[in-house]
Amino acid sequence: MISFSVMALVFGVVFLAELPDKTALAGLVLGTRYRASYVFVGVAAAFAVHVTLAVAAGSVLTLLPQQIVHAVTGVLFLGGAAVLLMKKDEDEEEVRKPANQTFWKVSGAGFMLILVAEFGDLTQIMTANLAARYDDPLSVGLGAVLGLWAVAGLGIVGGKALMKRVPLSLITKVAAVLMTGLGAWSLYEAVAG
Repeated sequence: MISFSVMALVFGVVFLAELPDKTALAGLVLGTRYRASYVFVGVAAAFAVHVTLAVAAGSVLTLLPQQIVHAVTGVLFLGGAAVLLMKKDEDEEEVRKPANQTFWKVSGAGFMLILVAEFGDLTQIMTANLAARYDDPLSVGLGAVLGLWAVAGLGIVGGKALMKRVPLSLITKVAAVLMTGLGAWSLYEAVAG
C-alpha cells in the first residue's frame, strides 16, 4: 500500500534538492536544443534507474537496528544540508550535440548524461536514506522519481522562466532547512528510541 504522506514528503525534499543541481541545468540546456519530449524520455528513464538503485540500497539499511538507522540517516541528512549550503552555483555544462535529432539519439544523449551525472548524487543518497528511514520502498520510490521527473520537466520546458522568478539560492536554502529538520528528527529518534 502506498503512503501518500511519505510519498509527498519524499517528493518535496527530492524536488527542492534537485532544483539547484547541475542535472536540472543540463536538462534545461538539452531542452533548448532538442525536442523536449525526446529529452524527457531519456532523462526520466535515467532517473528511474537511479531511484531503483537508491531504494534498493535504502531497503538493505532497514535490516539494521532502528537506532543505528536513525543515527546514520540523521548524520547523512545533516551532511546533505551542509553540502547544499556550501556548494557554489553551478554553471551550465556544455552538452555534446548528437549528429542528428532522432528519438533514439536525443533520448539516448539525455539518458547517458543523467545516468553518469547523477550517480552517487545527493538526491540519490537522500532517496536511499528516506527508503531506510520509512521502510516503505514503494512510497519513497514513487515520491523520489516523481520529484526528479518534475524537476526534469521544469528544467526542460520552463527552467529559464522559473529561475528568473525564484532565486536559486532561496531554493537551495529551503532544501537545506528541510534536510536539517529531517536530520535532527532522525538523531532525536536515535537517542530517544
